[in-house]
Amino acid sequence: MSVGPANAEEGNVTPEMNTTPLIDVMLVLLVMLIITIPVQTHAVKLDMPAGPPPPQQNVVEPEVITIEVDFDGTVIWNGTVLNSREEMEQQMTLKASQQPQPEVHLRPNKLVKYKYVAAVLASAQRLGLNKIGMVGNEQFMD
Repeated sequence: MSVGPANAEEGNVTPEMNTTPLIDVMLVLLVMLIITIPVQTHAVKLDMPAGPPPPQQNVVEPEVITIEVDFDGTVIWNGTVLNSREEMEQQMTLKASQQPQPEVHLRPNKLVKYKYVAAVLASAQRLGLNKIGMVGNEQFMD
């Protein structure tokens, strides 16, 4: 009884390359490369000031404005409902000209469409309000 292909002659050697020594050489070269690469330090040198900071004089805290955007797109300015976008833009223009410029805390409702929030942000940017922050982001964690 013969085992193997019927037409194969006995003693034929299949021409295959032994890759084990090549892999061994590659691994040795890789280890040598890792050992010889110098350890790089990621340090940034800073010249820090010495001594106590100079006293600040006449520091005026900026006003904080809370703008809420309700689920239906209604804009609420510091607790007062604004009836139109023009009214909101008038308030923003008035506040953008103040020095120091007030901080705007934008609090969107969880169910509001993004286009209403984007409209408020676009108006604030166009009218020159620079200090804008989103408040209440923890409601979107779910």
